[in-house]
Amino acid sequence: MLSRIKKVWKIINVIAPIAGILAMLFISWNGSYFGSRLLVRHFGWSFSEYGYHLFIMGMQVIIFFCVAGAIAFATRGQDQRFYVPILTAMRQISKGDFKIELENSRQYRQFGGIVEGINEMANELSRMETLRQDFISNVSHEIQSPLTSIRGFAAALQDDSLSTESRKHYLDIIEAESRRLSGLSDNLLKLSALEAESFPFERKPYRLDKQLQEMILASEPQWLGKDIEVEADLAETTVVAVKDLLSQVWTNLLHNSIKFTPQGGRITVSLRISEEWIEVEVKDSGIGIAEEELPRIFERFYKVDKSRSVCGGGGSGLGLPLVKKIVELHEGSIQITSRPGEGTASVVRIPLQVR
Repeated sequence: MLSRIKKVWKIINVIAPIAGILAMLFISWNGSYFGSRLLVRHFGWSFSEYGYHLFIMGMQVIIFFCVAGAIAFATRGQDQRFYVPILTAMRQISKGDFKIELENSRQYRQFGGIVEGINEMANELSRMETLRQDFISNVSHEIQSPLTSIRGFAAALQDDSLSTESRKHYLDIIEAESRRLSGLSDNLLKLSALEAESFPFERKPYRLDKQLQEMILASEPQWLGKDIEVEADLAETTVVAVKDLLSQVWTNLLHNSIKFTPQGGRITVSLRISEEWIEVEVKDSGIGIAEEELPRIFERFYKVDKSRSVCGGGGSGLGLPLVKKIVELHEGSIQITSRPGEGTASVVRIPLQVR
């Protein structure tokens, strides 16, 4: 019903100006015809047939402009009511005030789309500004935490009475926090490059099963150190993708599973092929994620409940957003299911053929 009303209103907005012009022509034509006859009769003027027609045409022009002038005089100020709110809104937006909303009233007629466009632009800019402020706040927080640790332990190292064991412990912490800062910077740069589409995205065929084997072996010191049993079921598969980017995906998923799987746990990595998809699943017997937190795990800097960090060092909150972006660039999808105390399963699906 509402759509029909809008269509009718648009038709009226188109017809109204045309009808107005036709009405003015009708008034000027009739006014000139009857007015000229009255004037000729009153003043006793005499014209040839040609001259009389010219006189009528002149009267038409005069009456037309008189009517147009009268309408313009009667509606003076309405043009200001039309464009002043729009200009005011534009000035507010230019100053960074995005909390505006113009009422799309009848005065805008066929220009209502401009008003809707300004409202949409203000809402989108407001949302982007909120995201920008949150991003700056999160980055500042993530950088400040390791810097505080580095500064504190660097100051502690100046104590000459420190034992060799304590000194080595402090240096290990400084090194770990430095790696954390480096990882944060690296992930931010990668995310920025991927979103700006400035990353060299050249797909090439390669053996995905061999890549997964290499990733599992590369993380062997971590899962052996926690006595975790790792099982791999990898079907021989060739994928057409960016190898370095997918390597980042498997590294992040494996490291998350190792980090949040307690001592003596289990991790399984499987690679399956269907008619259209390549499916990689990384499943662990870790501490899991609460159901209410699952929808937010792909948000930048979002970290699941801090109690999860008891099983491993805290991350930057950029790993899963980076994974999701890489998978989406490969026209795939990622799904994570989890239950507290039962573990987490991450399933990545990538098209079998290049589209």
